[in-house]
Amino acid sequence: MINAKSISTDLAALRANSPLVHNITNFVVMNNTANALLAIGASPVMAHAVEEVADMAGIASALVINIGTLNPLWVEGMIKAGIAATAKGIPVIFDPVGVGATPYRNEVATQIIEKCKPTLIRGNASEIMALAKENVATKGVDSTVSANAALDAAKNLAVETGAVVVISGAEDFITDGKQVLTIKNGSPLMPKVTGMGCTASAVLGAFAAINKNTLLAAAHGMAVMSICGEIAAKKSAGPGSLQMHFIDTLYNLSDKDIADLFIA
Repeated sequence: MINAKSISTDLAALRANSPLVHNITNFVVMNNTANALLAIGASPVMAHAVEEVADMAGIASALVINIGTLNPLWVEGMIKAGIAATAKGIPVIFDPVGVGATPYRNEVATQIIEKCKPTLIRGNASEIMALAKENVATKGVDSTVSANAALDAAKNLAVETGAVVVISGAEDFITDGKQVLTIKNGSPLMPKVTGMGCTASAVLGAFAAINKNTLLAAAHGMAVMSICGEIAAKKSAGPGSLQMHFIDTLYNLSDKDIADLFIA
C-alpha cells in the first residue's frame, strides 16, 4: 500500500545511496533528466556509445532506455545495454516515446521489449495502447487519449511482458496486471514542459534501483514527480519557470511536503 510514509522512506533511501542511473535517452531531454536525477539525490550517467554501454550497465544500479530520438547505432546500444542490465539483474526502465507514430519506432519498441525484458514501462496513454497493439491515433509524442482509457491495455501489457506498466496523465496509473495504484497529484502545467515524462522515467529508474518491489517503486517515483510538479506550479508564471522551480523542488522536497500534499 502506498502512503506518505512509504514515499518518504524510499526518498530517504535514494538520497542516502545515490544510485547510479544509466540513461540512454534523447537529445531533447538529456540535460533536464540529468539535473532532475542529481536534484533528487541520484547519480546520472548518459552513455550511448555501443563500445561502452554494456560495461556501463554492468556498474549501474538501473538502466533507462528512451527512444525519443532514434538512430540505428543508438538502437544497437540500447539493446546491448538492456541485455547486459538484465543479465546483471538490475532494473530496466523503458520509455517508448512516440511509439505508434511510425513503423520504425514500433519495430524498435518491439525489439527492446523482446530482447531487453524491461522491468518497468512508462508512457502516456497513446503509447501504452500502441504497445498493447490496440488501435489508437497518435500525434507525434503526445497522447490523444486519457490515461484511464488505457488502463485495460496497460494491464494486458503488464501480463504479456512481466513488466510493471505506468500510464502518465492527469492521473497516473501503475499496474502489474492485477493491482492498480493511482497517483492523483500534479498540475496541468506539467505537460507544457518538454520532456517531463522522460524525466519521470529517469526518476523511476532511481526509485527502482533502491526498492525491489517495482510496483511500489514506480508509484513512489510518480508520486514524487507529481507532488513536486504541484508545488512548482504554484510558484511559476508559466512553463519556463516551472522547469526551474521543479528542479529546485525535487532537491528541497521534505517529508512534510509529502505528508501535506499526497492524495491517497
